[in-house]
Amino acid sequence: MDFTIASILMLDGVTNGAIYALLALSLVLVFAVTRIIFIPQGEFVAYGALTMATLQLGKTPLTIWFLLVLAVSVAVLDLLAGWRAGKALPGVVRGVVLRGLPPIAIGLLGLWAAPQQLPLVLQALLTLAIVTPMGGLIYRLAYQSLADASVLVLLIVSVGVHFALTGLGLVFFGPEGSTNPSFWQASFNLGPLMLSGQTLIIFMSAAALIVMLWLFFERSLYGKALRATAVNRLGAQLMGISSTSAGKLSFSMAAFIGALSGLLISTTTTINYDSGFLIGLKGFVAAVFAGLASYPLAAVGALLVGLLESFSSFWASAFKEVIVFTFILPVLLWRSLRDPHKDEE
Repeated sequence: MDFTIASILMLDGVTNGAIYALLALSLVLVFAVTRIIFIPQGEFVAYGALTMATLQLGKTPLTIWFLLVLAVSVAVLDLLAGWRAGKALPGVVRGVVLRGLPPIAIGLLGLWAAPQQLPLVLQALLTLAIVTPMGGLIYRLAYQSLADASVLVLLIVSVGVHFALTGLGLVFFGPEGSTNPSFWQASFNLGPLMLSGQTLIIFMSAAALIVMLWLFFERSLYGKALRATAVNRLGAQLMGISSTSAGKLSFSMAAFIGALSGLLISTTTTINYDSGFLIGLKGFVAAVFAGLASYPLAAVGALLVGLLESFSSFWASAFKEVIVFTFILPVLLWRSLRDPHKDEE
């Protein structure tokens, strides 16, 4: 180990840490708003990367059909819910059409655009458009009716959704892995380091998204509504903020962040249908470092996870994953000693 090797490992760790930071932020966001430990976050990473890879081949990804099936299923559920509640049929149908039109329009656009061999940037935008609506639709199908359940019940549902999405991923993409071309082929010398254009894109994308999230929560009405729901769910409902809409929005944002992370990381490593689980778990370790509550601490934890993974791969590559996931144990021990559990009456 010398300075050059340490610099290369540090650069690699910070690059991966930027991806883990995005995933950790989305996990903190979903848990704060909905109390859901969102285990399937990694599946959106795989769906984003492999949907893009399918578009690169000029084929129609099956995730488009999955989006359409989700949209139709949610429309049927909403119609049944409105009918059982005794609401006026024209108003129910109008609401269902307004909510279902965007994902159906995106699906139809994807069916037309997939074989067209669009430029790389347009393929990336189409991938984000396809995967992002899945978050809100999955929330409606799997979580909305259980929104007031305990955290344990919601965790069990998350495990089921994870296995379902992983199995569907095998059906959609097959067992083979894929990589995507870099968005920027340039390279720059920084002392002993060779800095690629893709690495700069990862840094800039992570930084831009973090700034956009900060502006969203601080400046926008929807962001303040999500913050209010995270602070006091019942109080937000009493003030007219829909917890259902907040849940759908947080899941859609998580799906967008996951798909974007998949596009970024798939240029540097091979992604399989089940690769997202390990990547998402590393984001979860960073989120636990923050107590699933603090966005800045989640980002710091993600950088620590990335650096620990990078240096572990140099010193003990066979135990890299073990070392990274063992990092969660002292964090949990420290938090349990700092905030001892008190039995509720």
